[in-house]
Amino acid sequence: MFLSSVGFSVVMMSIWPYLQKIDPTADTSFLGWVIASYSLGQMVASPIFGLWSNYRPRKEPLIVSILISVAANCLYAYLHIPASHNKYYMLVARGLLGIGAASTDEAQVPQGNIDQVAVVAINVLFFVTLFIFALFETIITPLTMDMYAWTQEQAVLYNGIILAALGVEAVVIFLGVKLLSKKIGERAILLGGLIVVWVGFFILLPWGNQFPKIQWEDLHNNSIPNTTFGEIIIGLWKSPMEDDNERPTGCSIEQAWCLYTPVIHLAQFLTSAVLIGLGYPVCNLMSYTLYSKILGPKPQGVYMGWLTASGSGARILGPMFISQVYAHWGPRWAFSLVCGIIVLTITLLGVVYKRLIALSVRYGRIQE
Repeated sequence: MFLSSVGFSVVMMSIWPYLQKIDPTADTSFLGWVIASYSLGQMVASPIFGLWSNYRPRKEPLIVSILISVAANCLYAYLHIPASHNKYYMLVARGLLGIGAASTDEAQVPQGNIDQVAVVAINVLFFVTLFIFALFETIITPLTMDMYAWTQEQAVLYNGIILAALGVEAVVIFLGVKLLSKKIGERAILLGGLIVVWVGFFILLPWGNQFPKIQWEDLHNNSIPNTTFGEIIIGLWKSPMEDDNERPTGCSIEQAWCLYTPVIHLAQFLTSAVLIGLGYPVCNLMSYTLYSKILGPKPQGVYMGWLTASGSGARILGPMFISQVYAHWGPRWAFSLVCGIIVLTITLLGVVYKRLIALSVRYGRIQE
């Protein structure tokens, strides 16, 4: 799990610069599809591997998934070699990585009178939680490159440090939130986490009269020049640092909103990252905790499968949503819509608040 998380974080920080480097025709809209393809592959393959493991030895789907992952990583590592259509090869590689990461856990059907409204509500809350953080991870690199004129290397390094710090923050929160939940309850903490995340995205809204640096030089058409085999070999020997130093920085003029959208100050961004990093693990943990209590002590395989599927769906739609909105309308519209989604989620939580109780509490076996 640790190695998987490390690999995922490394890819998330470097995928946008890598995509720009191997195929200049790719834009932030396509970035969303590339990131979403991983979760799409995982969501499609999970039930197939699960069914396979029910009728055959479990090591068979495990070995196949490992082989697919190895092949996908090899493809991803050499995406710069083809002369054209490199972005589509990346799309395929990410999809195969998702297939290789598919779960093979067996599912059991729980029995008992479970509150289905509460189950659906938690699935929606969990979906929104992962949706929000997936889109934040997706947009963090192009956002900082546009707003602060960071180079690709700087964006990968600085954002990697930021996410690492958020990981440490999450560990501390996981250790402390359990004690806090005993005093005020999981529902109240979940509500507080959503409010903190909303404040984080609200702070990200652009304001003021200062505008980002415009990348006037980065104008190109969608044609792909013919590349000879010799040019490919020479390109492989060129230093990546030389290309990074030559690439213009700033907010691309191809994004019309760069001309009229104020810059998001670095202090805004860092404050927002801290708040989102605070609220996300709280919402994630409380969603799991409440879901488990609502289901009770019965086998939870199928219901947990639904929760996993909702999370995979969120990781598919989140990157697609933010990349499309950001590319066409900019951060003001993107983060305003996210704030609206969170408000609707808080409203849903308020409506079902009294139903999000443990199965044993519902039937009076213990008091809440």
